[in-house]
Amino acid sequence: MAGSDNGALGTTFKAVRILQGISLVAIIGMAAYFISQMVSNNNAPSDVIVGTLSVTCIAVLYCAITYILYVDNILPFLISTGMDSMLLIALVVVAVVVGKPLSYLNCRVIGSSSVSQSTYQLGLELKKSFSKEGSQVQYSNWIGASRVTCYEMKAIWGLSIALCVLFAFSAICSVCLWRRSKAAAPKSIDG
Repeated sequence: MAGSDNGALGTTFKAVRILQGISLVAIIGMAAYFISQMVSNNNAPSDVIVGTLSVTCIAVLYCAITYILYVDNILPFLISTGMDSMLLIALVVVAVVVGKPLSYLNCRVIGSSSVSQSTYQLGLELKKSFSKEGSQVQYSNWIGASRVTCYEMKAIWGLSIALCVLFAFSAICSVCLWRRSKAAAPKSIDG
């Protein structure tokens, strides 16, 4: 593989980018599946899931481009640090918005007889939402619709938190690589 030899720091940067890409593709797949389910029921998808899909699509494109630029040894590390920081902020927002109602939800009890009353209430809310063609699905209702949906949304939430750590780490690696490249740059001699 081509690219500069940046030692362990460069290898770490590439590994983090690969892990980011894998996590982002997983989130894209799950979010797109949820949107597909909502649209197939003639409902507008939840803003939370559409926002999650938008942020992750931009992030996966960014990760692919920066990985290629790094391998070709033309990645501007300082710009990469700034972009990683901006994506970190966007992913923190995604993690908070996705996780806020999920943190109170126990997926194991969805569908069990101990929560039959709340399941009945949820069923009424979903039926009301789905009966209006073109209505928007409420995220807080959607996540409790089934045990599988709950677990998949918790997976999206967990991957979003992991991505926050990975983007913070890649930003740190980027700034360290920038400092290394500045220190190693040859100084011109005027004479």
